[in-house]
Amino acid sequence: MMPAFEPTACIADLEAGRIAVLAGGTGNPLLTTDTAAALRAVEVGADLVLKATRVDGVYSADPETDSNAELFDRISYREVLERGLAVMDLTAVSFCMEHDVPVRVFNYAVPGNIRRAAAGEPVGTLIEGT
Repeated sequence: MMPAFEPTACIADLEAGRIAVLAGGTGNPLLTTDTAAALRAVEVGADLVLKATRVDGVYSADPETDSNAELFDRISYREVLERGLAVMDLTAVSFCMEHDVPVRVFNYAVPGNIRRAAAGEPVGTLIEGT
């Protein structure tokens, strides 16, 4: 069994220069892992949520079914919500907007993308601002 999440221990690790990787959900049946990521990011004062997925970022439509879907380099939380873009659950997007935590959405299957995203390089799409 995994230990319970302890924000103070995580913050201490971050302050000591260590990397914290948080995985899994909250244990609450109605909350997705996207919402868990947003919640944990706020709890530890993270500067960014990394959303690794199977597409290259946020698109205007589902790129797996619509060949005309447009990839955004940047998009606001509000535009994601207004368009109902299914990049992550809308509760998570709203929570990140409320707490001003940007989200970087990128394709985990592209070699080096996880490292690039973690290093702050402009890979995928950045969701921020209102």
